[in-house]
Amino acid sequence: MSSAFEGATPGFLVWRLSMKWRVAVDRAVAPLGLTHAQYALVASLHGMHRAGLRPSQRQLADHTGLEALYVSKLARALETAGLLERARDPRDPRAVRLALTEEGREVTRRAIDVVQGLLHQLMEPLGGLDSARAREFTRELTTLLDVPLDPTLPDPPVTDPPVTEPPVPSERTEEQS
Repeated sequence: MSSAFEGATPGFLVWRLSMKWRVAVDRAVAPLGLTHAQYALVASLHGMHRAGLRPSQRQLADHTGLEALYVSKLARALETAGLLERARDPRDPRAVRLALTEEGREVTRRAIDVVQGLLHQLMEPLGGLDSARAREFTRELTTLLDVPLDPTLPDPPVTDPPVTEPPVPSERTEEQS
């Protein structure tokens, strides 16, 4: 383990890894005119389309973990760029269905190749993308992602007594006198 992260909490390490990944993907897909969030959207849309689906914005939001409002904003920008089409669902006028355009499919295929190269690079220290360690790492990440977190739950009980600092004598200023 890097000495810079010795003693770090798992939450901090997850955050740092996610930031490292986001920055790397942002830089890698920028020449294709995409951001990391846009890449997540078009790559997910590409995969869902290959599975025979034409998801709604809500379904894509659920799939990617992005907020529905953010997906709507990203979809509008990608539509303006000519990479995807948005269409009202005839069965549900509130729903908007998404599909990649031909140009969107081409850009997405190129972006997926670029990001796959990054993924291979990231997983190399674990023995490569197809290694037993990488498969175990993926299982562990999936386990963590499956845990529902409820931010409204009370804080867990404190088991150690709180550390308190001794009181510092205050200096009175002329204004306080």
